[in-house]
Amino acid sequence: MIADLIIYNIHKLYNPIEKPPVKGINMSNIDVLTHAYIAIKDGKILKVSQGDFKHFIDAKTTLFDAKGSVCLPGFIDSHSHLVHGGSREDEFEKLKQGTPYLDILKAGGGILGTVEKTRWASFEQLYHQAYKSLDTMLSYGVTTLEAKSGYGLSLKHELKQLEVSNKLNHDHPVEVVSTYMGAHAIPKAYENNREAYIKNIKEDLISIKASHLTNAVDVFCETGVFDLSETRDILETAKSLGFTVKLHADEIDALGGAGLGVDLGATSVDHLMAIKDEDIEKLAKSNTIANLLPGTSFYLNKTYANARKMIDEGCALSISGDYNPGSCPTENFQFIMQLAANYLIMKPEEILNATTINAAYHLGLQKTKGSLEPGKDADIILLDIPNLAYLFYHFSINHVTDVFIKGEVVVKNKRILRNTYETN
Repeated sequence: MIADLIIYNIHKLYNPIEKPPVKGINMSNIDVLTHAYIAIKDGKILKVSQGDFKHFIDAKTTLFDAKGSVCLPGFIDSHSHLVHGGSREDEFEKLKQGTPYLDILKAGGGILGTVEKTRWASFEQLYHQAYKSLDTMLSYGVTTLEAKSGYGLSLKHELKQLEVSNKLNHDHPVEVVSTYMGAHAIPKAYENNREAYIKNIKEDLISIKASHLTNAVDVFCETGVFDLSETRDILETAKSLGFTVKLHADEIDALGGAGLGVDLGATSVDHLMAIKDEDIEKLAKSNTIANLLPGTSFYLNKTYANARKMIDEGCALSISGDYNPGSCPTENFQFIMQLAANYLIMKPEEILNATTINAAYHLGLQKTKGSLEPGKDADIILLDIPNLAYLFYHFSINHVTDVFIKGEVVVKNKRILRNTYETN
């Protein structure tokens, strides 16, 4: 078969080879090809190999010289709060002085402060702010992103966030996967009647499902937010309606959210800085992904999740950016990966599996994304580095030079080619 595009002169190509979920010791397993090429047809990978590729080309085939770059699957950032109004730099000084994150929330700041800004923002304002962030993420090699709602805390405004995400998914090269998170906090109007708000969430799930804007539901299971019983109630209702479920779990206090997530068959349990040992054991026996977010620990100056223990116990891990205005305001996904190397003590191979195939798995995209296999989407990044380890050694700069999404070059020589931000 003749290819539409050949990416050749690849110095080294690193690729996940294990079927997901990739657990424990298997997270160190990847394939490495030298002097490689990738043949692409109709936006899908046709062949990944070494040597001669002349039998894949004719006069219409485009040849792209990788110039000795390293090649990886596109990064999948599987936890973000992309769509929101405004920013929260006014809280930064409080955080530096040691004011607890949950105390800022109780005082009407934190999530609730962003809720007010998001409710007041127009659809267009939310769209353009998020589009600009997506451009930055794309430039750092992110080709797929999960985006949660949760800054509306009413059906009208949650739907507005999800509709923005849906439009971004159609307009921007990065594939955006949406998650409903009405259970992100208790809004001010319900602070003395949380039962009524939880009842509203469960009723709103019917409308969310009918909107066809998302198939996933997340809950912030934490002290002062939603307890174990409330989380179970919301997520069991979501499951009965056909949603997949996930949790913000054991971020600050060891409530047992990770264990609850396993019991509910959650696709992922996220954060886990305070996870109990017995819940690590439960995770290891399940297919629920431990989705770790080291950028939040860095920004809040908190303990990092014990990734080494989780891997040694046999868990499947993913690494995500948690881009949000309050606890991780950065779009630099490579820096998040470097934090995973330096503070989660993860190996380069483990981080690659965690940001590609395992991330694809818990988003339900493993059949089309997460590795460079024939038949999968040609989501490919080229990096100006000599080897994979260098990506984590030389930190806090952008190593990505070129990005392909579904076989189309969207970043070339560090310049975004398909940027419609200025015209929307």
